[in-house]
Amino acid sequence: MAKFRIPPALQVWIDARKRHRLSHVVVQMARELGMNPKKLGGLNNHRQEPWKVPLQEFIAELYLRRFGRSQPEALMTIEEIARKQWERKQERRAQRAAARTIPENQDEPPF
Repeated sequence: MAKFRIPPALQVWIDARKRHRLSHVVVQMARELGMNPKKLGGLNNHRQEPWKVPLQEFIAELYLRRFGRSQPEALMTIEEIARKQWERKQERRAQRAAARTIPENQDEPPF
């Protein structure tokens, strides 16, 4: 069985979470808003540009404006999402492998 690895598309979000000191809730809100994790640095320079709101508050404000609630209904961390995707992929692989095997009572393949 293959070892669990976090996909590169989700690893970018983990790196952004560490780099910008974001919580799991803020990362999930940013993902639901469709933000690009590589572009968060330009939004997070509120110390150099004092008129900007800190990144966490900015994301929370956008989320409230778009979805009408302050937080996501169900919180899932990036690691949980990656684990769930990996488990689903393993299940699909097992189902395909089982479908490929020829039953013993059948002499010829169906094609």
